[in-house]
Amino acid sequence: MAYRERASSVPGVTLWQRDALPSASSGRILPDGCMDLIWDGSRLFVAGPDARARWHTTEPNVAYVGLRFSMGLGPSLLGLPADELRDATPDLESLWPGREARVLAEEVAVAPEAGLEAWLGVRSARAEVPRIGSVVFELASIGTPVAAMADGLGVGVRQLHRRCLHLFGYGPQHLVRVLRLGRALHAARTGLPLVEVAVTTGYADQAHLSREVRDLAGTTPGRLLGESGA
Repeated sequence: MAYRERASSVPGVTLWQRDALPSASSGRILPDGCMDLIWDGSRLFVAGPDARARWHTTEPNVAYVGLRFSMGLGPSLLGLPADELRDATPDLESLWPGREARVLAEEVAVAPEAGLEAWLGVRSARAEVPRIGSVVFELASIGTPVAAMADGLGVGVRQLHRRCLHLFGYGPQHLVRVLRLGRALHAARTGLPLVEVAVTTGYADQAHLSREVRDLAGTTPGRLLGESGA
């Protein structure tokens, strides 16, 4: 399945495409702390943040074009709180006023990539994006403890948790776990032994890494890497 992505004009937002295949295919989608706005050739829908991995089946001859909102940008740009969309993929028409969603869908249908980027440019110029999202994302990306995050931001742990629910769909500790798993998989794909992957990406040991993969991805590290290779 041909997949490609590139940075958009807005930092923290990625434009991605997945080509159609003649037959149905299934794959495991891993949590990444992001939200997506996706066009599948017939409808626009939002993929909320996944707390854990889920299986997705793509029907024959269906291609996707999407915008991935990282660093907590999704709620500001889409106007939708992340925690209300966690583990869900609703149609945009059910979330936005009908006419607004229909107009965007019509524009994207004509030229999916250009239509999404044009909307993003207009929307980003109008939206107020809180800086805390990018700061928390960067801190979580390096495994910063939650208490240290809160202290650095000058907020209480409970307030940080509430803000993260809105921005990412889950609390800061779960975000740390999700992003650490991403780092571990990236390191493992370079051929680094799993015991070294665990040590270099913040796990106590390889057994800890395996438990986290089982909990967040629902499988073993070896099987997950095999799927990624395929």
